[in-house]
Parts: sequence; C-alpha cells; structure tokens
Amino acid sequence: MQSLQDKASEWSGVKREDAFAIDEVNLFQKLGLQTFVNLSTKFYNRVYDDEEEWFRSIFGNSKKEDAIQNQYEFFVQRMGGPPLYSQRKGHPALIGRHRPFPVTHRAAERWLHHMQLALDETPDIDADSKVRMTNFFRHTAFFLVAGDEMKNQNQQTLCKHGIQQPAAQ
Repeated sequence: MQSLQDKASEWSGVKREDAFAIDEVNLFQKLGLQTFVNLSTKFYNRVYDDEEEWFRSIFGNSKKEDAIQNQYEFFVQRMGGPPLYSQRKGHPALIGRHRPFPVTHRAAERWLHHMQLALDETPDIDADSKVRMTNFFRHTAFFLVAGDEMKNQNQQTLCKHGIQQPAAQ
C-alpha cells in the first residue's frame, strides 16, 4: 500500500526531498514574520473573493481573520520560527484539522492557484524561497488530498453490488 507521502509526491509531481527543502534554510529568519502575515492575508483575500462558490463555501464557516492567523502561524512554525500555532491551538495535525472539509484534487489545485498568485504578489519572498515554499505547498496540498481519500475509504465501503454503505463501526 502506498504511503500518504508517496501519494502526495505522485499526485503533486514534487519529490519528497524537494517538498522538504524548506528545512534546509530557516525561511522565518530569512523572510521575517511580516512576510508570512502578508502572504496569508493576500492568499485569504483571494480565497474569500473567489468567483467559484463551491470553493468559497469550503471556508464559509471560518472568519477570514482567523484563517489568516492560523495559516501564518503554521507557516512561521513550520518554516523555522517560534511555535506560534502549537502554543495557541496544539499540534497542527493537518489531516485531522482538515477532516471536515472536502480536500479534493480540484480543491487542492484551486488552493494552489491562489497561493501561487499570493506568492507572486509578495515581493519580500525571493526566488529561491518561493521555489522551496511552492514545492512544500504543492506536496502538502496533495498530502491532504491523500488523507481525505483515506478518510473517505474508512467511512464508506462498497457492497458486492457496488453500492456505497457506511463502514462498520
């Protein structure tokens, strides 16, 4: 059985070592807190203004300010800064925290579209850091897709006639 990391690499087109190249440089020290705040703000402004209702609705139960804070605190923590996210919310547990949402291939691509535009609109992020972050974001997005598919497989099984039935409890 293929691991979630292997699926993420396959679906994202990003090798694991490229995804985790963010660990070779302390991007928090290099870019600073405000850059991550700016990136997350630009990203969520795009998400909450997305013309696709199906995509906007994924974020409909979250306040934009909370989403921005959660994201930049996670990015800061993951990219070499203080554990802001964990101090406030506990372990990131990305798959578990994204469990209530439909994290599909289509949603991941839409998320990545907005993140790429936000990266491009954040002038404080140099080219090398942008490549490292893009690879990490792409791999992580598809890691979450793999986690969502695993969740769905655990919740539903097919009977011998191919009809979906709830998984045994």
